[in-house]
Amino acid sequence: MTIMKSEILSRSTEEKMPPVALADIERAAARIGGRVTRTPLVYSSALSERASRPVHLKLETRQPIGAFKLRGAMNAILALDDMTRKRGLVTASTGNHGRAVAYAARELGVPATICMSSLVPANKVEAIRALGAEIRIVGRSQDDAQAEVERLSHSLTPIPPFDDANVVAGQGTIGLEIVEDLPDLSTVLVPLSGGGLAGGIAVAVKALKPEVRVIGISMERGAAMHAAIAAGKPVAVREEKTLADSLGGGIGLSNHVTFTLCRYLLDDIVLLSEDQIAEGIRHAAQEEHITAEGAGAVGIAAILAGKVELSGSTAVIISGGNIDPILHQRIVAEAAI
Repeated sequence: MTIMKSEILSRSTEEKMPPVALADIERAAARIGGRVTRTPLVYSSALSERASRPVHLKLETRQPIGAFKLRGAMNAILALDDMTRKRGLVTASTGNHGRAVAYAARELGVPATICMSSLVPANKVEAIRALGAEIRIVGRSQDDAQAEVERLSHSLTPIPPFDDANVVAGQGTIGLEIVEDLPDLSTVLVPLSGGGLAGGIAVAVKALKPEVRVIGISMERGAAMHAAIAAGKPVAVREEKTLADSLGGGIGLSNHVTFTLCRYLLDDIVLLSEDQIAEGIRHAAQEEHITAEGAGAVGIAAILAGKVELSGSTAVIISGGNIDPILHQRIVAEAAI
């Protein structure tokens, strides 16, 4: 496993190795600088006491769209030439990536079409519509939405939600910031879905500090990357309704980038129940004074549930805060029942 990590980080010449390395992430940081927020890494006294180790929260909720996805989308779009960009953009999304593409498209003055399934929460759909993007609701899964993207890609330029080298590099800029802000970093807890966030962070962190453990956190309901790694190849997984809706959807049976990164660079994957995710959301609100959506709260939830063993300073990625306000209020109100 160590040999494979080394091969990936040094950009192996093997044909199937994904084209993402530390240099790509450093270029992404330069490209998106000033267009995305360099988010704070804040100490959590409550979680540090619970874990008996220093725990810090990386607040991607502070991005203009309330989620980390802006990094990857902005990098991928800025990497396009003007002619390709002006054709118009199209993507499939469980909500936050679509919002990121819509925001970046508006900032750059180009049209965008966002394809989503009927499982995407209404508040996320409306937030995308408010940014001026065209909305298409298709089917009941991310795969259904992706099929619509493929149909439209003959005339529009697709911006993949995760399985794209420039998207992964953009998300990896979070890893650069964490290593700079927390020199004694030992562990990173990162939400795991299609693997763009986890893969990008793992490349950056392990290139700079190979000893750091990167642990992917997902939900028990429809954890596609976990199923793929267990099978040794991308597999189809039924998408289910979950509090961690941003972590839903498949990784694509022809995955080119993120499966390999996650398979060889993640040190572990932890799955959480819906009750545990809800507890993470409650803790974020009551103890950290942060509004975190289900996907954004899974790192906190893993610590609270005792699902991870921490050995030193830990960074927890709070990936997004775009939860339906009524749902959030209900979950928080259920505490201590």
